[in-house]
Amino acid sequence: MSYASDYLTLTRQSAVYVDKILKGAKPADLPIAFPVKFELIINLKTAKAIGLDVPAALLARADEVIE
Repeated sequence: MSYASDYLTLTRQSAVYVDKILKGAKPADLPIAFPVKFELIINLKTAKAIGLDVPAALLARADEVIE
């Protein structure tokens, strides 16, 4: 199971910061940005292989379930 920020969104946000810096902005003057989108990914195949039962409520909330 993984609960982490969305890498595609982070990549886009990083590109915006790089663009601002290349246009002359000082990195120290840029605001700190935090991720706003997170993804829950559950590897159900591995969970079953090691004998873990994943509740249906958790599976329903997952963004991706690997079977």
